[in-house]
Amino acid sequence: MRKILALLLLLAALPAQAATAPKPSIKDWKQLPVETVQPYNEAANADAQVAAAFARAQKSKKRVLIDLGGNWCVDCIVLANFVRLPEMRRFMDAHYEEVLVDVGRFNRNLQIPAKFGITGRLKGVPALLIATPDGKLVNGENIFATASASSMTPDALAAYLAKYAD
Repeated sequence: MRKILALLLLLAALPAQAATAPKPSIKDWKQLPVETVQPYNEAANADAQVAAAFARAQKSKKRVLIDLGGNWCVDCIVLANFVRLPEMRRFMDAHYEEVLVDVGRFNRNLQIPAKFGITGRLKGVPALLIATPDGKLVNGENIFATASASSMTPDALAAYLAKYAD
């Protein structure tokens, strides 16, 4: 019985394994089909959308991915279209409750990152806030990693999304 208890304690102390990254069907961004050039709804109620994503996450036990961006941003458009690829959509739907929040030109909906302690001017977009269903930010050191999404490879972007998946 002690051995089982010790094993359980050891397993609980180990870090969770990241999800396996999907293999993107494209090798570079020139192959990316563009389905949307305006992924962010500028008129949306961001507070209500984020609250709804957390409510869904409480039920689904998935992580919440808040994509902060703007329709003027090339990297935001790349990311938004990348996650629409069929293999990426399946992955995102399996692991995240996703919400896109328009931050305008860094002057709109800044209360959303502020809820996670990110105040002042954002360092770039798209900025991804990935949180547990109870609101704990899990990628706090890397929220701006996708701000240059178009300079990442599709494989690297998929790996980033997998790293923080539940």
